[in-house]
Amino acid sequence: MPDLNNRIVIIGGGFGGLYAAKALTGNTVTVTLIDRRNFHLFQPLLYQVATGGLSPADIAYPLRTVFKRQQNLQVILGEVIDIDFTEKHVTVEDRKYVYDFLIIATGSQNYYFGHNEWAKQAPGLKNIEEATFIRGRILSAFEQAELETDSENRAALLTFAIIGGGPAGVEMAGAIAELSRLTLLHEFRNINPEDARILLIEGADRILPPYPASLSQKAARSLQRLGIEIMTRTKVTQIDSRAVTAETEKGRVTIAAHTVLWTAGVTGSSLGGSIEKNTSIVRDKSGRIAVDKYCRLPGYNDVFVIGDLALFKDTNSLPLPGTAPVAMQQGRYVAKVIKSSVKKKDSPPFRFKNRGNLAVIGRSSAVAFSGKLKFSGIFAWLLWLFVHLMYLVGFENRLLVFLQWAFNYFTKNKSARLITNLKYMD
Repeated sequence: MPDLNNRIVIIGGGFGGLYAAKALTGNTVTVTLIDRRNFHLFQPLLYQVATGGLSPADIAYPLRTVFKRQQNLQVILGEVIDIDFTEKHVTVEDRKYVYDFLIIATGSQNYYFGHNEWAKQAPGLKNIEEATFIRGRILSAFEQAELETDSENRAALLTFAIIGGGPAGVEMAGAIAELSRLTLLHEFRNINPEDARILLIEGADRILPPYPASLSQKAARSLQRLGIEIMTRTKVTQIDSRAVTAETEKGRVTIAAHTVLWTAGVTGSSLGGSIEKNTSIVRDKSGRIAVDKYCRLPGYNDVFVIGDLALFKDTNSLPLPGTAPVAMQQGRYVAKVIKSSVKKKDSPPFRFKNRGNLAVIGRSSAVAFSGKLKFSGIFAWLLWLFVHLMYLVGFENRLLVFLQWAFNYFTKNKSARLITNLKYMD
């Protein structure tokens, strides 16, 4: 039987929590994994759900299925409402779970830089509901344009503005372009889907700011070949149901657009507020919690914060990005730290092994870099496909996604084009 004196509570079944839980096998610890969803979601492919390329079930996998053979682990469906760091327990609705070690891996949420009123008009892409809502909004725009007789209103319906030129924005823009230029071609009678205007709006001087400038330029050229308009050095100042207003180098512009999507920023999950309230630790401007070199909450050797919620600085004092590889490596690492602590052994500090960065643009097009190595085109695209398939949880999901991608590639069709959940943001 597991040792009940080594109780580990993990909050969050995303990449960090999942990989920590999977590494905490054996009969020396008991693990309780708490999540408000009963599934692990592969967030990097949400944009494909939002554009009809994949179904939600293709990128989600039940947590109980993942851990059905891990006898020392229990999955709890519920939302954590408070953490008592003194009494060492986590409150889930009306129940309390005592811990000897706590791992907080609750990820991030959309951030609108003080303009939360924009959320309804410009949904982000962090969960299944948002993805299916965006899918419905995009497809409904074409349906409404088909019936619209006023040319200006029709043009606004066929205008899609993506705010944020990072990897998520680039991938979303490319997917919408393929949907309008390839998939929907010849399916309407009163409109030509190719007339859709797709804008990618970025505040910096180039898209993909974290990438080398040469790759940003290649990505921009690939997007432009798809007919996407790129607006850099552009700051959005207003969003409503009909238009986007922004400040550019040439002055203020207003773009009539019925579909606006947000990929410009994220902040640490709301549980960071509970940490701030119950400790002396203050979140940074991005809502993240600073951790030490062992991914521990400063002053609490039994509490670890990992993934998007954690502010971890590397050897160059630069914060690690909120990406899946960081969360996965931190999850495995803290599991080792806890196992070593149980055995009264020391652990080395966490070191992130950056194996590279990838961003897909469209069919047979992507950009990637690892250290000084930079490449683009079909090889980067194939690498992107392979990496994402391998990161998916569950053989069934990998097989389904592979078959769906193959079908989409050769037929240019996206079969998951269902209009549902349109009242989600209302």
